[in-house]
Amino acid sequence: MDSEIIHVNGLSKQYKGVDIYAVKPINLIIKKAEIFGLLGPNGAGKTTLISMLCGLLKPTSGNITINSLSFQKNKRTLQNIIGVVPQEYALYPTLTAYENLMYFGAMYGLKGKDLKAKINKSLDKLGLLKFKDKKVKTFSGGMKRRVNLIAGILHKPQILFLDEPTVGVDVQSKNVIIQHLKELNNQGTTIIYTSHHMEEAQEFCSCVAIIDSGEIMIKGNPKQLIKDSNNAKRLEDVYLNLTGKNLRDRV
Repeated sequence: MDSEIIHVNGLSKQYKGVDIYAVKPINLIIKKAEIFGLLGPNGAGKTTLISMLCGLLKPTSGNITINSLSFQKNKRTLQNIIGVVPQEYALYPTLTAYENLMYFGAMYGLKGKDLKAKINKSLDKLGLLKFKDKKVKTFSGGMKRRVNLIAGILHKPQILFLDEPTVGVDVQSKNVIIQHLKELNNQGTTIIYTSHHMEEAQEFCSCVAIIDSGEIMIKGNPKQLIKDSNNAKRLEDVYLNLTGKNLRDRV
């Protein structure tokens, strides 16, 4: 738990044609087998930072090493140890759950009986086995979220990136997803996730960072952050103390 798995140094992102930085130069260390929560208002830079960390977006400056490897020289190796579960469903609606997972498994080089067994086991664990031959377009939001999660973990990644994994799902689906993620973490998977659910993050994460206007405002264990913050009884209080109570509506 003490050894670092992700090391970020001077990482920033400025989109073309935009004056301000989406992510200002930051330094960050994420430890192995940590459940790391990245929290912040809309437009704070969460998704941009996650996208750079998992190699989907090229930084403007700075560098990232994962297991002491950089994307510039070891992209294929790193892609094989990283799992990504985006906020938008990365699924083909006209294919069945099983067909979707066969496709994504093949993308990671999985095949044959091993892939089929992994798919069936994962579907069963997440309560979807009896729906495996149904088209994804007929699924509820919670069911799609669970298939989306399976697609990102079939290859047993060492590091799992999740962008709002429980947004828009029913309480039962949320519970199943969180419990499965805890199980993966207990098996050694490092989890990095973004969320707007402060209560969920408080209970789920071993470490959180609050980001606003492209800057990391604070980082630490949720319980310790609450203890160290004035008049804070929960993580939401710490969050509001740092980011304010003004609305962040955007169009």
